[in-house]
Amino acid sequence: MAEAVMHLRDVAREFVSGDETLHVLRGVNFTLNAGETVALVAPSGTGKSTLLHVAGLLDHPDSGTVRIAGRDAAKLPDGERTAIRCSEIGFVYQFHHLLGEFTARENVMLPQMIAGVPKAQARVRADELLGLFGLGHRLNHLPGKLSGGEQQRVAIARALANAPSILLADEPTGNLDVATADVVFDELLRVVRGSGLGALIATHNDDLARRMDRVVALRDGVLVEL
Repeated sequence: MAEAVMHLRDVAREFVSGDETLHVLRGVNFTLNAGETVALVAPSGTGKSTLLHVAGLLDHPDSGTVRIAGRDAAKLPDGERTAIRCSEIGFVYQFHHLLGEFTARENVMLPQMIAGVPKAQARVRADELLGLFGLGHRLNHLPGKLSGGEQQRVAIARALANAPSILLADEPTGNLDVATADVVFDELLRVVRGSGLGALIATHNDDLARRMDRVVALRDGVLVEL
């Protein structure tokens, strides 16, 4: 049986605006296993990003547990949550958010060096990851000199730099044209599956969702399997 890298139990999150309380997550239960890719499908405004933020320890649930690395991270102090985020979780967003003054290689080296990896070792890891995405010839290019697809490949490589056990992606190809999105997504799945981590990937694209191992949908604040 595959090892669970993340387990959410009865996770709830609500937001208060004036006299109105919006119940975004109403008791989410979800297990992500090592080596599997799971598509999260949900219309905009239904809590998809909130769920990813709670699962990624960027936000606290109002109730429930978020179990990562054998611990209920929902109840940990911020410093310990940050440490788990840095070591166990990689994030990819719709927009690449690369640092424009750093090269592709340096963007992938940076999170490693923040985590205490020696510069020479971080460089080797960055070159290896960028090579997996076919960017071995673009290592020294600044983001502004890369195409949209190349920028997103660098962002994915950066998310994998510290060898996380979990990848969370929010519409990772949503800002790309259809043809480029198709290629980048295939590369993402290939590298993720080769690394053995668990990935929860939000997408509006049904074709991309069907390429993953499982599909879950967020409906009325709960997750359902499709």
